[in-house]
Amino acid sequence: MVLMNYIRLAAGVPKRMHFTDWYSMDRDILVAETGGTKRLHSEVFQVDEEDGADVSKTFSILSQKLWAHLEPFAKDKGYLPYDFIITQMGDGFLKDWNVQVIKRPE
Repeated sequence: MVLMNYIRLAAGVPKRMHFTDWYSMDRDILVAETGGTKRLHSEVFQVDEEDGADVSKTFSILSQKLWAHLEPFAKDKGYLPYDFIITQMGDGFLKDWNVQVIKRPE
């Protein structure tokens, strides 16, 4: 069994998450076609609940489209009182996301 410390979305499969922290970072990734690297900017959330289970994982966002849904919650940790259900729709350059924001019980 492979243990992952990051959240990976699959097309058509909703993923419910609760975020506890957030940061931005730049990272270099390998480009398979050229064998070289390129620098990408990502937004990274720390996740403490995934689909109702306690976890310690990260959720990294490279897509500006997806980030546009979550960015309003990033300021002042506005994400803390919410769960986010994110469903990836499609693959490749045409993919999009459905994001539901659900208030957590107090």
